[in-house]
Amino acid sequence: MGFRTLSKLLSGLAMLAVVSAGPASADPSGTWLTENGDARVQISKCSNSYCGTIVWEKTPRTDTRNPDPAKRDRPLVGVQMIYGMVPDGENQYSGKLYNPRDGKTYTGKLTMQGAETMKLAGCVLGGLICKSETWTRSN
Repeated sequence: MGFRTLSKLLSGLAMLAVVSAGPASADPSGTWLTENGDARVQISKCSNSYCGTIVWEKTPRTDTRNPDPAKRDRPLVGVQMIYGMVPDGENQYSGKLYNPRDGKTYTGKLTMQGAETMKLAGCVLGGLICKSETWTRSN
């Protein structure tokens, strides 16, 4: 095999690798301020997905609405509220969201809207009814 043929083959393989990789998703890792500014959530890689933990609250509260009575006295700071977010399209992730305001866990959708904002939605009935918030990256 000549140099020219080898060069074309390697170039073709490199292009195939780029096409096969599919669209890249923006990384949601970092600290995010909730829409109403009452909490910050740290999102990071957890195995093969992303998870998010409450790291700050303007007014510290306990998990009073948790369906498990044994967890109702725990502080919300330190509670994981985002679970198993995996890529589900370009700049989109799907997983589970725990809402400490009502104590329920929802099917979750996270959509990156540039590097500094994301839309987070909790859904029921297979995604027919969703409620969303827009979070901003926090320092």
